[in-house]
Amino acid sequence: MIEHVYRRTAAARSVGRVIVATDDARIAAAVEAFGGEVRLTRRDHQSGTDRVAEVVETLACELVVNVQGDEPLVEPAMIEEALAPLLLDPSLQMGTLRRRLDDAAQAASPHVTKVVVDAQEFALYFSRAPIPYLRGAGADVPRYKHIGLYVYRRECLLALARTPRSPLERAEALEQLRALEHGVRIRTVETLHDSIGVDTPDDLERARQLLAAAPRL
Repeated sequence: MIEHVYRRTAAARSVGRVIVATDDARIAAAVEAFGGEVRLTRRDHQSGTDRVAEVVETLACELVVNVQGDEPLVEPAMIEEALAPLLLDPSLQMGTLRRRLDDAAQAASPHVTKVVVDAQEFALYFSRAPIPYLRGAGADVPRYKHIGLYVYRRECLLALARTPRSPLERAEALEQLRALEHGVRIRTVETLHDSIGVDTPDDLERARQLLAAAPRL
């Protein structure tokens, strides 16, 4: 699975270097076996943000893309979509993706993170709960699934990693809430692409079936 994520990420034209950050020697060995670049990190990180930041401290770069290793069907085009606003606007500090959510079961599932946005497409809140609550005339308000791919300005990422975990982050177990609680605006981009976060055995089986049918990059 990690090889699929690595190769799909490397295929994005705006990505200059791909590094796997992990504290697991087995994952490191698997990455080295297919010729990928990997860094072993400390074991005490509480989130992917913190783990990536440890590696980024050693790198000279402006923008950092955090692609989670359990998203084997991430499309290179999704990375380009998330990067685009930050490439155009140097004032933006952080970006991510969202996708229209029309499936009632997914909307109710705590394994699917939801996001609500403002009129400028900045995230207002992320939750594992079905948000927004649709009542009466509000039933036609769109719901969005959050796709856990992040773009950061380097200094924004490092600052977040130095910041203690926030109350909402702990409550929802969603690392992006730390950014919102500390005043970082997260620019979202709506995508038509989808990806599967492998969180359950059913997710793994579905991912295996889709990977078997997907072209190898």
